[in-house]
Amino acid sequence: MRAATIATALIVCLLAGCGSDTSTTSSAAPARPATMILDFTPNAVHAGVYSALARYYDRAHGVRLHVIAPTASTDSIKLLETGKVDFAILDIHDLAIARQRGQDIVGVMAIVERPLSAVIAAPGVPSPKALPGKTVGITGVPSDTAVLRSIVAGGGGDPSKVKTITIGFNAVADLLTGRVAAATAFWNDEGQAIQSKRPGFHIFRVENYGAPAYPELVLTTTRRTLERDPGLTRDVVDALRQGYRFTVAHPAASATDLERLNPALDPKLVSAQLQGLLPAFRAADGGVGELNLATLRAWAAWEARFGIVPRPPDVARAFDPSLTATPASS
Repeated sequence: MRAATIATALIVCLLAGCGSDTSTTSSAAPARPATMILDFTPNAVHAGVYSALARYYDRAHGVRLHVIAPTASTDSIKLLETGKVDFAILDIHDLAIARQRGQDIVGVMAIVERPLSAVIAAPGVPSPKALPGKTVGITGVPSDTAVLRSIVAGGGGDPSKVKTITIGFNAVADLLTGRVAAATAFWNDEGQAIQSKRPGFHIFRVENYGAPAYPELVLTTTRRTLERDPGLTRDVVDALRQGYRFTVAHPAASATDLERLNPALDPKLVSAQLQGLLPAFRAADGGVGELNLATLRAWAAWEARFGIVPRPPDVARAFDPSLTATPASS
């Protein structure tokens, strides 16, 4: 939802930075460089990425991974398409929209196994059914309206009677001041932030109101990269899966990895966000990074039903689950 629409220019590091230290490279074949752009500024959802860097899992798989953050709303897809980055973490809705526009981008790994989209409502709004007639803030990206409609309808309300205004990424501030009665947001980010400031707000997760349990964020690459160098894609996926397996097993240590490589982060907020995210990192079988075709087909139907794209994405073309079919080493 919010992942590819970023209002403030934020550069975490340049292409030459944020990779693991060359001093620990083994004496075997030199690690191949690969660049990955995040969906947003680093936060707890990226803990596994930074553990993969901090613990040199990329080097163990023969890759020197560089991680950057986008500086504008279209960076990730644009840089993928032009070959300036090899991989990108995208919101799954942005992947669907990009493919609908003819861009052959392929999801190769789930970063989370659950939706992060939600509606956060004021203490006086106890359920989605109470939202009709009230003003709800949306960021302005296409998936916001779909998420809001799904949650209101799933809660027994009439989505057509909800008033919306575009507030960008000011959900927390506008909710606290009472400008809006509710707002679309991510439960792991704004949801944690607002609860830390003023408990009592309600968080309605889209998966609890009619949406399938789709993976909100996915690692993507172009089909050109996937076909030209499948080994590089597999190595990056394996390194990241190892990073997220470490996060699940050792969340405090993984949070430290993230904070050490991104010292501006608030450790208390990172800890709270990560604790909430831990179940979302795991697939039904306990694995990480997995792409489930049955779930993705249900997501594709939901995507079209609520108008994010005009027709269901072709799941067989949009995703390659083969790279996560077997457990990565830990």
